[in-house]
Amino acid sequence: MNIDLTDTTSSQINAALVKARRAVGSTVGMVLTLVVVTDEGNHYDALKAASDASKEHPSRILVVIKRPGRSPRERASARLDAEVRVGGDVGNGETVLLRLRGELAAHAHSVVLPLLLPDAPVVVWWPEEAPERPAEDLLGALAQRRITDTAAAEDPVAALCRQAEVYAPGDTDLAWTRVTPWRSVLAAALDQKHTEIVSAEVEGEEHNASTELLALWLAERLCVPVERVISPGPGITAVRLNVADGVIRLDRPSGSLATLAVPGQPDRQVALHRRSTAELIAEELRRLDPDEAYAQAVRHGVGQLHKRRGGTSTAPDGSAGAPGTERPVAGKGAAGSGKGAAGGPQGKPEQKSEQKPAQGSKGGRKAEQPS
Repeated sequence: MNIDLTDTTSSQINAALVKARRAVGSTVGMVLTLVVVTDEGNHYDALKAASDASKEHPSRILVVIKRPGRSPRERASARLDAEVRVGGDVGNGETVLLRLRGELAAHAHSVVLPLLLPDAPVVVWWPEEAPERPAEDLLGALAQRRITDTAAAEDPVAALCRQAEVYAPGDTDLAWTRVTPWRSVLAAALDQKHTEIVSAEVEGEEHNASTELLALWLAERLCVPVERVISPGPGITAVRLNVADGVIRLDRPSGSLATLAVPGQPDRQVALHRRSTAELIAEELRRLDPDEAYAQAVRHGVGQLHKRRGGTSTAPDGSAGAPGTERPVAGKGAAGSGKGAAGGPQGKPEQKSEQKPAQGSKGGRKAEQPS
């Protein structure tokens, strides 16, 4: 059931939600409120992704579309239009599209606050441009979890560096979510091969935030030098862990299948497909506590990565490395110790912990980012 409201208020929207719920006989319990902050051009894809995620996490989805206007007259006005969707193709939950026009666009939090589910967690997702300090944003301050996507930034690596500076508990990024399958496979490989890790290499596209985060995670968890190797992509193409008796190698030059090679064992094919935005959002909604693994990785510092392209070292911004800028990454232990220190004596990286269920709505994203 769809209800269109023009020049409305939050109280009228709440009344429309109750009316729609009674009309369709909805009895599904919603577990959280997902606030999606986007624009008119991208809201359909974001809404589709949220709706698909709601099949796993029934939620109330509030899509905030800011339209401040171009002319002085439009910017001075203030109007709220809304579309309430319950049942049908909305999924397991409720969806409200909020179009904030004129001056009201700067006060989205005052519109959203009365529409939040009572006594339920709040998650805010910025599919495209995110505020410089998500935790201090007026909408972000309402949420337990704040989801951004540095892959959508003009300079993903620079955006990653900014996130490290302003990180607050509850922040996360879809660039980090994209590396979960890689982390799981590497952790499983080290479960089977108990050996000393000497160093590592992570190979992927130059301006790919997921590749940077995977390298930072390995450096922070293993406390060994990690080299960032530039490749044509797409996304992450290979990880090599140099161990005492050879190399543990995970290669995915393209497609959804990767080859895992462990010394003393036959090579195996493992699934490493590139997941949709809906799958990434569903994963993030499984946990509402701070992601400490992400915090440790992003704070480790992109500036410490030793980058190589065709044998030439480069600075973190891709320019020729100046003296003192070509530093291998090392974790909390000594850089040259050669001892992996993640999760135990064998240096096993920790996998991402299980997350709590939560929400959904309709929308997908422009193009899926390679990881």
